[in-house]
Amino acid sequence: MSPNTNRRRVVITGMGTVNPCGNSVPATWANLLAGKSGIGTIDRFDVSEYTCKIAGQVKDFNPDDTIDKKEQKKMDIFIKFAMAAAFEAMADAGFADQDMPKAEREMFGVLIGSGIGGLSTIWDEANGYRGPRRISPFFIPSLIINLASGFVSIRHGLQGPNSAVATACATGTHAIGDASRLIMHGYADRMVAGGTDSVITQLGVGGFAAMRALSTRNDEPEKASRPFDVGRDGFVMGEGAGIVVLEEYKMAKARGAKIYAEVAGYGMSGDAHHITSPSMDGDGPMRVMRATLKDAGMRPEDVYYVNAHGTSTPAGDKLECMAIKGVFGGHAKALKVSSTKSMTGHLLGAAGGIETIFTALALHTGKIPPTINVENQDPECDLDVTANVAGILDGNVALNNNFGFGGTNACVILKKV
Repeated sequence: MSPNTNRRRVVITGMGTVNPCGNSVPATWANLLAGKSGIGTIDRFDVSEYTCKIAGQVKDFNPDDTIDKKEQKKMDIFIKFAMAAAFEAMADAGFADQDMPKAEREMFGVLIGSGIGGLSTIWDEANGYRGPRRISPFFIPSLIINLASGFVSIRHGLQGPNSAVATACATGTHAIGDASRLIMHGYADRMVAGGTDSVITQLGVGGFAAMRALSTRNDEPEKASRPFDVGRDGFVMGEGAGIVVLEEYKMAKARGAKIYAEVAGYGMSGDAHHITSPSMDGDGPMRVMRATLKDAGMRPEDVYYVNAHGTSTPAGDKLECMAIKGVFGGHAKALKVSSTKSMTGHLLGAAGGIETIFTALALHTGKIPPTINVENQDPECDLDVTANVAGILDGNVALNNNFGFGGTNACVILKKV
C-alpha cells in the first residue's frame, strides 16, 4: 500500500501545450495519433557548419494571442511558451480570468521548471554587448528559470506556493510530482505545474552536438528520431512547454470539473554514476519505477502503458527497456510502450510536462500514440513499442518515465478516475 494512506487525492483538470507537433493539446494529440513528425531542418540560423542541422521547432507561434506585447519584452521565449501553455491549461480547467476569492488564490500555486532557461536571451545580450550601461533591465528577469512560474502566477493572480524545478530532462515530471505532493499534504489545493524549454540556438545545438548526443540524420529530419530502432544515432532537440492544472479531487468533483486522470504515484531516484551517461545496469531507472509503484500502492501487473523516456540514443533506449523488464518481469511483454519523442523530439525540461499530458490523454481517450520510424526494431528493445501505428489502451493505469543528466530520474503513475 501507499506509505501515506491519509493523503489527499490529486487529479489533472486542465492541460496546455506548445510543441513541434502543435500549439494546443487537441492539435498535438491529433498529430501524434496520426504519426506526424514535427521535426525538420533548422531555419533560425545558418547550420552549414553544424554536424546536426535538424530540430523540432515550434511553428506559427504567436505570443500576442495570450501575452500583452509590453509584457513580452520582459520574457525569453521559454517563458512565452509557458505562458501560452498555462493559459490553455487554465482555460481548459475552467479558471481562465476567473475572479477567485483571495482565500482560493492563496491555495492555488505554480511550479513550472526548465532544464536550461533563457539561453537565447543570454546569447542575444552577449552578442549585442555594448558596455554595462546598455544592458537591458529585463535581462536577468527574462532568463532565470523561476520566472516562468513567476509570470504565470502574476498573470492569473495565483498566490499559493510559487517554485521551480531544474533537473535537466526530468524537470517536467519532477515539477508535476512535487506539485502533486504539495496538494496531497495540504500546502495547496490547486497547482499549475509542468516544464518549458527553448534552446534551439547556436549555443544550444552546438553544445549538445559537441557531446555527440544529437542525431546527424540530416537528410531525413522526420525519420531522425527513431527510439528502439537499430538505426538510432542520437536524440533530436525539440522545444515548447507542457503544463497541467492539478487539483484536490473532492474540490474538482464538487465544481463538476472535467478530470483527465489521477496522479496516483510519484517517484525519484539518483544514479550517482556519471554527469551525462546512465548507469549501464539500469539501476536508477529501475529504482524510480519501483518507488513510484510503491507510492501508488500498486503492483507491476496493474500498469498497462508506459510512456517511455525513449530519447533515440543508442545506450539510453536499450537501458530503459532493460529497466522496464527488470521491474515488470514477465508482465513487461504485456505492456504497451511508446516514445512520443519520435514525433516531438526531445523537449529537454519540457519533456516530462508534455509526456505526462500524453499519458493522461492515453488513459482519457483509450488511444496510445505510436513510436514512429521503427523500421528495424532493436532485439535488445524487445517490448511492444507500438511501432508506427497508434494502439488501443485497454486499461486504467499508465506510467511516464523521464531521466536527466546528472543521473536524476523521475516517474509518475496516472490512473483513470
